[in-house]
Amino acid sequence: MNENKPVPQLIEIEPMQDGYRWVAITAMLLAIGIILHTVSPNVGGVTPNWTIAMYSIVINLTRPKLSQAIGIGFIAGLTLVPSSKSAFPLGNVASEVAGATVCCLLIKAMFAVGMGDWKLRPLVTGFLATCASGGLFTFILKIVLGLPLHVWIYAMLPVVAIIGVLNGLITFFLFAPVRRLFFVQEGGK
Repeated sequence: MNENKPVPQLIEIEPMQDGYRWVAITAMLLAIGIILHTVSPNVGGVTPNWTIAMYSIVINLTRPKLSQAIGIGFIAGLTLVPSSKSAFPLGNVASEVAGATVCCLLIKAMFAVGMGDWKLRPLVTGFLATCASGGLFTFILKIVLGLPLHVWIYAMLPVVAIIGVLNGLITFFLFAPVRRLFFVQEGGK
């Protein structure tokens, strides 16, 4: 053993402000959304889509690049396939990419016009992301099942709107607590 050997110094590197915390928060909230999506009962044909609400919170919170939001939607769609209660589970992939894209673009537009601090931003983006996702999903289902157009318009789209309202409210009410959790180490912004 060589006692004269210098002891290596530990180098501490401070994390960058734009680190990867958003990845951890995204994974955690998507996991919560998948669990809630799996166990939530269907009441009168209506079940909140917890996954959309959770990725809407993440996208509102982290304001990712469009490519990152598309990735979030893609992962959300893939994770919904095994737990889907629908006749065509693979439709979730396309619909969640659409929902996450709409959410991201809306947030970017709101910040561009000075509405970034608008208190209802999570509600509006959660609602519209759900409408985009659900609208596309039910349209895919209409095509796959060969349903008439009037069934899609008068039976499926109203359910999408109701779920959109539920998801908008979920996104709105959970946004502030998740935001506090996300910024807990940064002084509670």
